[in-house]
Amino acid sequence: MPAQADLEKIFAADGPFDRAISGYRPRRQQIAMARDVQAAIAANQVLVAEAGTGTGKTFAYLVPALLSGGKVIISTGTKTLQDQLFNRDLPTVREALGVSASIALLKGRANYVCHHHLERALSAGKLASRAEVAHLHKIARFAKITATGDKAECADVPEDSGAWGLATSTRENCLGQECAYVKECFVIAARREALAADVVVVNHHLFFADVMLKDDGMGELLPACNTVIFDEAHQLPEVAGLFFGESVGTGQILDLARDAKLEGMAAAKDYPPLQEAAQTLEKAAKDLRLAFKHEGRLAIAQWLQHPQAIAALEHLQKRLDELGRHLEAQAGRSEGLANCLRRCGELILSLRNWQTAKVGADGTAPADVAERDEQSAVRWVEVTTYGATFNLTPLSVAPLFRKQLEGHPRAWIFTSATLAVGEDFSHYRNALGLAEAMTARWDSPFDYPNHALLYCPTGMPDPNHADYCDAVVEACWPAIRAAGGRAFVLCTSLRAMRRIHELLASRIAAARLEMPLLLQGQRPKAELLDTFRRLGNAVLVASQSFWEGVDVPGEALSLVVIDKLPFAPPDDPVLAARIDMLKRQGRNAFFEVQLPRAVISMKQGAGRLIRSETDRGVLMVCDPRLVDKPYGRRIWQSLPPMRRTREIGEVAAFFENPEN
Repeated sequence: MPAQADLEKIFAADGPFDRAISGYRPRRQQIAMARDVQAAIAANQVLVAEAGTGTGKTFAYLVPALLSGGKVIISTGTKTLQDQLFNRDLPTVREALGVSASIALLKGRANYVCHHHLERALSAGKLASRAEVAHLHKIARFAKITATGDKAECADVPEDSGAWGLATSTRENCLGQECAYVKECFVIAARREALAADVVVVNHHLFFADVMLKDDGMGELLPACNTVIFDEAHQLPEVAGLFFGESVGTGQILDLARDAKLEGMAAAKDYPPLQEAAQTLEKAAKDLRLAFKHEGRLAIAQWLQHPQAIAALEHLQKRLDELGRHLEAQAGRSEGLANCLRRCGELILSLRNWQTAKVGADGTAPADVAERDEQSAVRWVEVTTYGATFNLTPLSVAPLFRKQLEGHPRAWIFTSATLAVGEDFSHYRNALGLAEAMTARWDSPFDYPNHALLYCPTGMPDPNHADYCDAVVEACWPAIRAAGGRAFVLCTSLRAMRRIHELLASRIAAARLEMPLLLQGQRPKAELLDTFRRLGNAVLVASQSFWEGVDVPGEALSLVVIDKLPFAPPDDPVLAARIDMLKRQGRNAFFEVQLPRAVISMKQGAGRLIRSETDRGVLMVCDPRLVDKPYGRRIWQSLPPMRRTREIGEVAAFFENPEN
């Protein structure tokens, strides 16, 4: 691997990036990070690295990764960054360095057209709407001309169209080597390309699904890999919890009912009981969701207070058993029906396991408290608009994740703009079992003291007060007017989001201002963001999905309002169980889990404000605890070094005098 001096030349003002990229500027933080990544790769070490916004962390890890000459897996938290790395960043760095490394993009199988399921859906001809019929035919035309089968390339069909569910496969309904279209399979082709490539770009969900299930290629990719890089690594603990646990939901059951109907129509038209059983199962799954009055996460104690849902689950299990009997009678008639039979059996078993699960991973309770807790899991139910999911989540993913780091020596790089609380990485390292990892952090190169203002208004009520949302709007309205719109109002709950949007709509109407007001959920996220950027003076009221991964550089976003400090609800069943676990071990759950999580979320929200060297803006935090509580200091000290004020007059002056 080249010496550190070579990195200096690569990132220098007259280096290859300076020649390749318009407006390129060397950043000492970027060079320092590249050095640390290079050293970790050379020594097969674990590095946890926080790099503030504007550091250029992508190039800082891509340069040493490409120069290392080994096989590299890069995993991202979002498909947006995954596509950006593959289509833009990797080709740019590769060309600038003059290296010949081959690159591949690997997504989950649900992102690729499946010839078998597309043909089944076309022949059945039963779709929810005329629009979906049109979408399915567009997908069929796309399948004939595409080289990759990646649905991201099929711009004619919306990503959320129901037709995609019929034209793609899942791990459960893929026929594998038994499929008649195996030679034309886009998933197999993508996997083959990834195996041969020097650099493979995946996302966290795919990485963990494949590590656990050995499904879409990672089971083969990981052994040959020399370096694994996790970008947007702050998401890993939550994603790992999903995949190291177990879940079964009405969505999977509805998919089974749909596939059983389609496969039955293709191979067992003369056996009506199969269609009837599938339709009855579909109704039972929908009835189970309707048995819950509200959305949310339910602990077992709360689940037991829903007798209608318990009865609906029992009815659903009977309908699954019934479908299983009919599938067993017809399974010999096609591979598709045999696959449905296998899935039906797995769903029956998963629901039974959830109902009978014990606290220990193996049903035992070790004598040592810490050891017992590491083996424990929490049972809970998640109810959404579309369905209900029954989950078994480990209280700690650390021992399970540590196992992935053992075995073949390789480098593991974890990077994000938000991993530490101040200078402390212990929360993140403990969550993933990275006790021996090296850590490093670099502040943003942006001029926060002169370009940003942190405003916490006076006179705010307690965040639990019934009229808190009204107080938020009362406080932020003068700031929004001073900014001329150009604002994100980020809320910690959907209920608050809707109330604040309603109150702001009244204010804008009463003031007769031409200030567009947007709301998360009105339109797809990407479309909302495009509209916000284009309008230039809009106000967007949003919740969790806009706190991170959103990039609006320039004047269109100059004010970010946060309604409350983003503490996770203490009644969340997984968090509550983890708090209880730490208390049993004599530890402080607030300072070990709740506060660090809030700090990282806060840093993500604040990170929406300044996205380039010339950006200016105000971060307004309405929650009085930022100032009034001792722990508030730890939160604002973890944010970029902005000037602080409690006076709305200073906010108005900031926007009136952009040169000051």
